[in-house]
Amino acid sequence: MDRLQDRIGYCFKDMSLLETSLTHSSAVNEFKKESNQRLEFLGDAVMQLAVSSFIFLNLPELDEGALSKTRSLIVCADSLFIAAKKIGLHDFLILGKGEEMSGGRNKKNIVADALESLIGAVFLDGGYEAAEKFLLSALSDVIRMALAGELTYDYKTTLQELAQSLDVGKLSYELLGVNGPEHDQVFCSRAVLGKRVFGEANGHSRKQSEQNAAENALKELGIWRVGL
Repeated sequence: MDRLQDRIGYCFKDMSLLETSLTHSSAVNEFKKESNQRLEFLGDAVMQLAVSSFIFLNLPELDEGALSKTRSLIVCADSLFIAAKKIGLHDFLILGKGEEMSGGRNKKNIVADALESLIGAVFLDGGYEAAEKFLLSALSDVIRMALAGELTYDYKTTLQELAQSLDVGKLSYELLGVNGPEHDQVFCSRAVLGKRVFGEANGHSRKQSEQNAAENALKELGIWRVGL
């Protein structure tokens, strides 16, 4: 835990908060620990405020709609995943055996959610200023690119433009199923381009599952890349 605290530049007074922020729901029963889901909820709210304030002050020329779009790029799962991987957060996650075996340390949503939880933990332990300092530092590269207008994760648009340019047939998305309780549903979708069917992907909304399915399709086509 000392290594992680060095990487994030914050030393916890209450180490139990740090441990909880790293505990995925798959580990709750095995290790008799509280999951990080409540901290994730709090961290998301803190992040929304901090990022909103930052871009409001640094992009005075943008209207409300443009500010919202910029914020959504910064706080999306893709950006959080990249930021979390850069500080090696995935190495410290506490996962259940099944999730560990299935590669949970490299799953985008698990790693991104853990970063939100960590932000929530820093907020509870050290207050808003400490949480703001940490998250703005962790997301500095993403924020820099967003301010420069160089950040985009709209995989559906990219795939649609590719389909039109190649003239390989209609692009569509199939909803394969919805699982989980009503308050935490997981949608499963896949992209279909002409006669080619791509790998399925999950998301906590149909829209997000389709974005992830489009990302999978771009990867399979060999043209996907992260902009950082």
